[in-house]
Order: sequence, then structure tokens, then C-alpha cells
Amino acid sequence: MSAQYRVDLDAFARNLHRVRAAVAPAAHMLVVKDDAYAHGLDAIVRRARIEGVEWFGAFDVATGEAVRAAAGPEARIFVWLIGGADDLAAGIAADLDLGIGDAALLDDLAGLTLARPARVHLKIDTGLHRNGIRPEQWDDALARTRSLVDDGRALLEGIWSHISEASDADDDDARSVFLAAREAARAAGLPPRFSHLAASAAGFARGEFREDIVRVGAYSYGIRPSGGPGEEELGIEPIATLHATVAAVDPAGVHLRLGSLHGLPSSLAGRFDVLTPAGPRRVEVIEPTVATIAPWDDAQPGDEVAVFGRDALQSATDLAELVDTIGEEVALRVSPVIERVYISSRS
Repeated sequence: MSAQYRVDLDAFARNLHRVRAAVAPAAHMLVVKDDAYAHGLDAIVRRARIEGVEWFGAFDVATGEAVRAAAGPEARIFVWLIGGADDLAAGIAADLDLGIGDAALLDDLAGLTLARPARVHLKIDTGLHRNGIRPEQWDDALARTRSLVDDGRALLEGIWSHISEASDADDDDARSVFLAAREAARAAGLPPRFSHLAASAAGFARGEFREDIVRVGAYSYGIRPSGGPGEEELGIEPIATLHATVAAVDPAGVHLRLGSLHGLPSSLAGRFDVLTPAGPRRVEVIEPTVATIAPWDDAQPGDEVAVFGRDALQSATDLAELVDTIGEEVALRVSPVIERVYISSRS
């Protein structure tokens, strides 16, 4: 092998139990966007189901369909990037929960021929402006939803939103908007079965934000927030390591067949160490398809090097902080073009 991304599913299971304890009594919605944060959707979903996860956050309908295939018929799968009538129809056919953040989608829903009512979660824009129905348009959206419910075309399953997690004050203001929107829904005869507002950080730190469901992605995979609390403080652990084997040794150094075209940013050259059989060695050059590291005695092709992750010196977030980006991007860019290997004590 030239490189492998080794995912420890037992470590993943420990993180799931940690997340569940942290957000209880709310349910944990495991977010699996971007191929389960590059850890491999199918294996992650199947293990999560074994560990008792009932809710999945799948981002878009295509991912939701893949989660349904892996998770089986009993799982609840929430999607929130919906492009229009075709996405709505596909989502309903796959028995997905639909996050509606644009009132125009309610009109699209009204025009569909449905075999079953759509499970709708209305999103209120609480100030992040990522998407969501603006507060001044909320009453009109509720009226449209009420009509869909009365016609048997929809069930209002949830009220939800995103928050910035930039400051407690901003989040408190957002929560006030969220609570007002939920009360307006109840007053309109649309009491939601579920409310969900918090993601990883607020879900761990602020109990009043947990509501019925907490959407946790990054922490489930052991990815700590950039500039935030560490893994030990959070009680989570990275679940994957990028390993590479030495391809060549010459007077210029030890060469790995791994470079910027694989997603290891060239700006990291000279800025971090990898773990070799002889201990830490600096990554000196990162070219498009080759990284050169400092040599050691008796280095030879086939020697294994831990580049980043749980068994290495640096986590993906550590490297991301060096290039001033978000914690999971390094792993997300590297792993899809590299073989994934799963480690588990379960047969």
C-alpha cells in the first residue's frame, strides 16, 4: 500500500456513547454529510445503528437515500438541502424527514402527487441567514403548512434551526427567535413533535439548547473544534489515522507517495512532524504527488509512517489550524482518494 486511512469503529462507538451521555435526555442525530466526514458512509451508518443511533442527519436527499439503504427502514433520516419538487418527491419516496427552509418548497409540495404525507421540519431563520424562513414570513409559512396538513399532504414533525455558536449572547438571541417561532406554530394548531436547534458545541455546553434532538457530527468522529476545547476535555477521541508507506529513499530525504493533489496542503511543508519507525520527523517538502520527510538511519521503502490522526502526532484539526481552515477539511480532502480500512473488535 502507498497510503491507508484506517478507521477505528470501536473508537467511533465510544464517541457515540459519550455524545449520547452528553446530550441526554435529548436524542443524538448523527450527522453523516460528506461521506460521514470522510470516514465512509456505509460502515459508519451500520455501526451507528448497532450502537443504537436512531436519527441521522444526511444533508441532501441523495445522501439520505444512501443512509436509508445502510440503516434500514426503522431509522429516522433528516435532510435539509432540498432543491425543489424532484428532491421532495425522492425524499418522500425514501421515507426521509424533510427540513424545509424555503417557503417556496411548500408550494412545490402542494403540487406533488403523494403516496404518503411528507414529514416536514420547518426551519426558522434565527439570524444566521444560512437559510430558513424569515421571522416576518413565518406566519404565512405556517398557514401554508396548515393547509398541507389539513389536506393530508404533510405532517409537521419538527421546528428547527442553526445557530452561529460564535458567542453566548448571539446564541441566546437566536434561541429567543426559535422559541417564539415554535410558540407561533403551536398557536396555529401545529405543535411539533420534535424541536432541534443545537449542534456539537452548544449540545455539549448548553443544556437549554438541547431540546428533543441534538445534531452532532464532528464530535462523533473525534474532531475537536478549531480553537476550542481539546479532545480530552470533551471526552472524545479521533477515530482515524492516515498512514503512508515509504516509496523511496535518496540523499534528498525519505519520500512518501502522498502530496498536495491528494489533499495535503503544500503550505504545511516545514510545519509539522509525522511519526516514523525512528520517531518524529519533519515534513520538509510537499509536492503534488510526493511528500519528503527528514531521513533516519536504515529508512527503507515499505516503512510505515503515521501522517495524522489518532495514532499520529497531529490530529486533522491540528493541521487545519496551521493552514487556518476548519478542523475536518484536511481529512475530508485526503481520504476519498485513499484506501479506507476499518478496524473493529466486532465480527
